[in-house]
Amino acid sequence: MNLEATIAASRPRAGRPTREQAALRHAELLDCALDHFLEKGFEQATIEAIASAVGMTKRTVYARYEDKAALFRAAVRRAIERYKVTDEAIAATETDDLEQTLVNIALLRINLVATPQGTKLQRIIQTESYRFPDIFTDTYEMGAMPTIRFLARLLRQRAAQGKLAIDDPVMTANLFMSLAVSGPVTLILSGNRLAEGELERRVTQAVRLFLNGVLPR
Repeated sequence: MNLEATIAASRPRAGRPTREQAALRHAELLDCALDHFLEKGFEQATIEAIASAVGMTKRTVYARYEDKAALFRAAVRRAIERYKVTDEAIAATETDDLEQTLVNIALLRINLVATPQGTKLQRIIQTESYRFPDIFTDTYEMGAMPTIRFLARLLRQRAAQGKLAIDDPVMTANLFMSLAVSGPVTLILSGNRLAEGELERRVTQAVRLFLNGVLPR
């Protein structure tokens, strides 16, 4: 069954929709809105066009969202919640070797952005966060913060054992992410993706530079 047929099948028939059907229709609205905002930008996007694309009336959309900004925030928040890394996936990066653990953490974040939905979300955030600072905050707190906390805990443990020389594990974790993750992510979002072997080589080099900077002297 193609996408249009799947969407059509999920839409309620005549009569009052069930709770499940209403939830599917709402998810369809938010997914369509995210695509529309990415394609048109916030200024050029319209509720009329979004409603039409999902077979709704403007009145139906406005009954749930008071304006375009509210719909935008809801669409982005749904995307963040759907594509954030789970605690289980973060915990699975840990090994007995700190260098390998750091490589695993960085690749986990980068590969998430490399997915079609991850790339879409990051592009919208980069484009519109100046207008909606709260979506940048949501992305950090819901998306990045669980990884930062996990990494800060590892760094704190190693520092307590005298294996690392750091005094602010949370800041150090953020600096690590900037060093090892931000560069490859920028390339991905620009459409210039690294080959798998090159990506791992680049991340490994960044991890080694980081560790050289935090080892006790």
